[in-house]
Amino acid sequence: MIVRKYFVVSGLILLLLTACNSRNDESLSTDIVNNPKTASGDESDDLPEIEFKKEIHDFGKIIQGEKVSFGFKFKNTGHSDLLISQVNTSCGCTVPRFPKTPIKPGDEEVIKVTFDSSGRKGIQNKTITVVTNCQPSANVLRIKAMVIAP
Repeated sequence: MIVRKYFVVSGLILLLLTACNSRNDESLSTDIVNNPKTASGDESDDLPEIEFKKEIHDFGKIIQGEKVSFGFKFKNTGHSDLLISQVNTSCGCTVPRFPKTPIKPGDEEVIKVTFDSSGRKGIQNKTITVVTNCQPSANVLRIKAMVIAP
């Protein structure tokens, strides 16, 4: 039994010592990648731009259990197709519906947000983060409500 423990402990020590001595000779390159489009600063001229008519909506007083919706209208004021890759909410009680197809320059669309007040009471503030191919890529919308228990 003592001999077995000796071999196990010796094996572990040997394993640790050899693992610490292995060296990684690969080094990271510090070369700068030159992209002529970004180096000249012309990149932002061709990007889409998202412009919301309203970024905050207050539902006011609602009764607990009520579902309320609002459509955040927006326009692509840029020069290329606007793509919405995802829309995230701060709570599962808030569900977004958004266009999955490209929005052409000059076109308008809507992100519909539905808030379910079941199980909630008091002042509710929720955020909706819209991720696009614009600069900046994330836009934050907000909804609020005062949920009154019946």
